[in-house]
Formats: sequence, structure tokens, C-alpha cells
Amino acid sequence: MTVFVSADTLAAIRRERPDTVRVIEVRRTGDDAPDRHVDGAVVAVLTTDLSRSGAPATEGKRPLPDLPTLQGTVRRWGIHDDTSVVVYDHDGSFVAARAWWVLRWAGLADVSILDGGLPAWLAAGHPVGRLAADVGRGTATLTGGRLPQLDADAAAARAAAGRLVDARPTDAFAAGHIPGARNVSSRSTIADDGRLHDAATLRARYGPDLAGIGLYCGGGVAAAHGVAVLAHLGVTAPLFVGSFSAWSADPRRAVARASTATGGTS
Repeated sequence: MTVFVSADTLAAIRRERPDTVRVIEVRRTGDDAPDRHVDGAVVAVLTTDLSRSGAPATEGKRPLPDLPTLQGTVRRWGIHDDTSVVVYDHDGSFVAARAWWVLRWAGLADVSILDGGLPAWLAAGHPVGRLAADVGRGTATLTGGRLPQLDADAAAARAAAGRLVDARPTDAFAAGHIPGARNVSSRSTIADDGRLHDAATLRARYGPDLAGIGLYCGGGVAAAHGVAVLAHLGVTAPLFVGSFSAWSADPRRAVARASTATGGTS
């Protein structure tokens, strides 16, 4: 499947080969539950399943989960190496994109984001129902390292070369950012209906030269969406997982406090 799939495409795939698709409802916290669900979805939680706690502040507020724990979680979701996975969120918070990035980084080959999330599914008139009660244990084997990352030094080098994008809202960017970064808010990639803008608009957001771009945000969520958008455009971009929360926790790192933002207003 493609990086982003439409609600109609997901519905068709589930009709044609229901046993090969796993839908994951991604939530920011365990209490952040919508009142409706794509029927048969399993639940992933950003704060427990897609990041780990107890890491030093210089690793950022949402460091990657350790691989053995993540593998156990993925197997609990009933995922095998050949399972097609579709992730969605319900509130446009980009946590589905974080799930996409983590699962692709971990080694799952076929992971997509439901374009527009649960609202798009509902607007298209597709069925809602109960979350999955028992999906059976999967057998997926995770390896890690399948998507490129930046550490703080590499992010600084990209910024110095004018190739680092801050995916946060413009007010957060203006309040403090990595020196040399430019701002393309991930919000600016989303149309009024909650789905992605067309490819031409997306390319205009990021500029004519997409080669060598790296992305960061506050904690590796909004920037994961930016990475997914660039992948949708055929560009592989690295993610600074620790992002500004890691950068700003290191007293050796300079912080720029104001600049002209481009590519989005929220």
C-alpha cells in the first residue's frame, strides 16, 4: 500500500482480504479514546507503545521504545511480517504518523496512514463498531534501523546547510528553534477537510528542492508526519526523534528565539 490510503481504499482492502490487514487506532494517552472506532481495530498508545519513559532529557520527551518491547507489542496486535497495517488517529494530532514512522523504522514493510483519520472514515459512510477483542498473537520479527534518523549533531549540520525543517506551529518555532532551521508546520499540509493537500501544494509547502531535508518538531510526532508527507512525494527524509525537547535539554546547544516562518500558520 501507499504511505497514505483513503477511507474508500481501506474499506475495499478489508473487503477483499480481511485476514491480511490490521487496523490500529492510535491515541496520545490511554484515556484519549474516541466514542467510535473502525470496526475491529486494535489500540496503540503514543506514551506507552510508541515511546519509552525514563530516558535522559537529552533523548527528548518521546524516545523510541526498546525493540524487544515493541516486538512484543506488535505481536500482541496480531501482526505478522506480511501483514498490511493501517494506522489512524481521531483528532488530527499526528500520532498516527508517529506510529507509521516507528513501525516502518522497526522493520514492518507495509504500513500506511489513513488519510484524514477517523473523521474521513466516518464522512465516507464506512462502518464503525467494536475494537478487536482477541486477534491472536502475531509472529512479526522487528530489526530496527529501517528509516534514517538524525542525532543532535547531524541536525545541527543540516540546519547549517539550510536543510532542516521544524514541523511545529509557527508560534512554537518563533519561541525557540534550532538555529538555521526553517519552519514548515505539518498543519499546513492538511486541507480544510482534514486530508492531505494535493501533491503540487505539498511540494510548494516544502520548496522546490527536497533533497537532503531533515525534520524535527517538539517530540518526534508532528515531524513524523512531515517525513510521511515527503515519503508520499517520493523523498526519504530523516527524523530527529529527540527533536527540540532533546535539543533544548542540552545546555551546550544554542537556541534561536525569532525568525521568519514559512509554509504554515498552525
